[in-house]
Amino acid sequence: MGHPSPKYTAEFKQRAVELYRERGCTYAELARELGCDAGSISDWVRRADASGAAPDRNPFQMAEEPRRLRRENDRLRTENEILLKASAFFASRQL
Repeated sequence: MGHPSPKYTAEFKQRAVELYRERGCTYAELARELGCDAGSISDWVRRADASGAAPDRNPFQMAEEPRRLRRENDRLRTENEILLKASAFFASRQL
């Protein structure tokens, strides 16, 4: 099996896009400097261009927000199930 893909933060992606635009270098040059894949940088630049977000907004942060909220929602559902089972258990017990 291959190696798992590294996960880059939204800030890292945004900074890589900014550096690419500022320097006007190739994807490969920037990738060597940052220690990531040139294809990833190319994808990030394309996604940032396609998002049409304002320059002060991080398009990658906006993409991570729904994912974070889904994880939090799943965690809260699990906690709720545990609390319901615990309350049912203690309600059925004779004190």
